[in-house]
Amino acid sequence: MSNQLQQLKTMTTVVVDSGNVDAIAQFSPEDATTNPSLVLQAIEQERYQPLIGQAVAWARANRPREQWLGGATDKLAVILGTEILKHVPGRVSTEVDARLSFDTGATLAKARELVELYREAGVDRSRILIKMASTWEGIEAARVLEQEGIRCNLTLLFSFCQAQACAEAGVYLISPFVGRILDWHKRRQPDADFTGFNDPGVASVTQIYNFYKRCGFGTVVMGASFRNIGEIQALAGCDRLTIAPALLDALAARTEPLPRQLRAAQEQTERPAALTEQQFRWQLNEDAMATEKLAEGIRNFAIDQEKLDVIVRRHLEAAQ
Repeated sequence: MSNQLQQLKTMTTVVVDSGNVDAIAQFSPEDATTNPSLVLQAIEQERYQPLIGQAVAWARANRPREQWLGGATDKLAVILGTEILKHVPGRVSTEVDARLSFDTGATLAKARELVELYREAGVDRSRILIKMASTWEGIEAARVLEQEGIRCNLTLLFSFCQAQACAEAGVYLISPFVGRILDWHKRRQPDADFTGFNDPGVASVTQIYNFYKRCGFGTVVMGASFRNIGEIQALAGCDRLTIAPALLDALAARTEPLPRQLRAAQEQTERPAALTEQQFRWQLNEDAMATEKLAEGIRNFAIDQEKLDVIVRRHLEAAQ
């Protein structure tokens, strides 16, 4: 009998949420996702240390001195992404610096730089997704990038208004965070039953998925940030799910039947009026969980980006 991971792959595209090349190769996913935290975890392992040297050498040879640090960290992300692409047939997501989350112009510039670095490495843009936070500024940057043929993955998505705005901007893919929504509610209601379909993160992704399918939006829904396999089982049938290696192992160890939970709606409905910036900001403000988790997520990614900068800066200094 097939295990639950094999069953899941028959109805959902499985993506590995890791910067560890070995873990990605082990599970044979369609795609892979990374973020500053995962890149940081990867380069702290001895086997990935040489990648830092490669990135530093490239920056020193190809960028003016004042751009060495930014150039090296971008190149490091691209080197790791290129290694990952050797083990997946689809795409890898590479994230724009979280510190640019409220600057549309800077996000656009950084996204284009990453695409160019991949091109120089022989990787076509069809194999990468540029990942950025689902702020209004990030969504507007994605609108422009999608028109340029650069596919985007909008992350740190916690609210329905973020999902609606992304679809209206023509974003290729969104990553609504399941586990972080659960974390917020559990802290406030520690004795509540949040198992299975009672999980507020599961409910959020289900609502977004059904809205997209009923309204005919083509944006891909990729559930992310899982805390347990129950959340994954409750979202079986979602377009994509990005899952950490430990939870992939847990699914592979189970052989019970895995029923499909999400299906595309047969009936279509009229799309609502497009959100204005004012409406988006107000609706996000009214959602305390989404406001807090979005801000927290950006801060934490920025902290890990700064830790990554410290490591790269040390290698730059050693190379002088």
